[in-house]
Amino acid sequence: MSNEFAQIADVIKKRRSVSWAKMNGQVIPDEKVNELLALADWAPTHGRTEPWLFLVYKGEALKQFGQSHADLYWQNTAEDKRQQATYEKLLHNVDKASHLVVSVMKRGENPKIPQIEEIAAASAAIQNILLGATALGISSFWSTGGMTLHPALKEHLHLGTEDIVLGLIFLGYTDEPAKEGIRNRPLHEKVKWL
Repeated sequence: MSNEFAQIADVIKKRRSVSWAKMNGQVIPDEKVNELLALADWAPTHGRTEPWLFLVYKGEALKQFGQSHADLYWQNTAEDKRQQATYEKLLHNVDKASHLVVSVMKRGENPKIPQIEEIAAASAAIQNILLGATALGISSFWSTGGMTLHPALKEHLHLGTEDIVLGLIFLGYTDEPAKEGIRNRPLHEKVKWL
């Protein structure tokens, strides 16, 4: 096994989601976040459409996003289904994160590129962020909770009709020890050699 393969395999196997609730509020230097976004930009992309858009929130803008996210939930949820606990969770889930990256599949102009390929490319870009964060000792959490997949968030962000919010990437640091990695099914059940 080559040294490069061993290094990348180690990072891939060590990557873990760390909930925003387990982050400690320590601030990541913006330069480090820029390094992660630069890695994202090297994701594979059919037709070189590069269909990703990253909206980065920090500081006061991050708090404002939490407020907007909670308000969107309240305004777009039927009164009999609203829960104050969910509102509070959305309001405060940004409190301990350093940065939040809203990750979007920004649909390109080429109609020959199927939507699924644009989603796959933008998702690969997100994975690059998560792996880079692991390599830098930064905690990350890819969330599709709250209003992430709701049209109201897309409208709030002034996105196009064919654009898709793929997730909220919480970035920060944690004092928690890394969890042990597990797979629920053995690899041989998920691979078929022909």
